[in-house]
Order: sequence, then C-alpha cells, then structure tokens
Amino acid sequence: MTTKETSREIEVINAPWHKEVTISESIYEGGFKMFHVRIKEGKRFTDLELDAETAARIAELMGTWAKDNAPG
Repeated sequence: MTTKETSREIEVINAPWHKEVTISESIYEGGFKMFHVRIKEGKRFTDLELDAETAARIAELMGTWAKDNAPG
C-alpha cells in the first residue's frame, strides 16, 4: 500500500447549496501525485482522488459545460 507523505491545499470554493469544495494535491511516497477534491455537505464529506489524465478530462468536460451554460 502506498503511503501519503504530504498534502498541499490549493483552494477552498464555496459552492451552491451550502457546499464547500476543497482542492488539494496529495503526494505519495515515490513522488506519485493525485488531484484531491473534497466536497463538504453539512457533516458529510465526499473525497475523490484523480490522476492527471482523469483530472484533465474532467476539466475539459467542465469547461465545455460552463461555456455552454454561461449566463448572457
């Protein structure tokens, strides 16, 4: 099992419906990095760790959706 060595918080975002999204980077032994998303909803937490390829694909989809649904 790979052990997490460090974690670096990148940003905390206040999202709709009283949700808080924390974006951070987790670094595991050997230098392996994961993009970490934590969504806090009240007392509940959802954690998602993504490799670079998956994070890039999700970023692409989110960017397209945001552009298509931007007000104005």
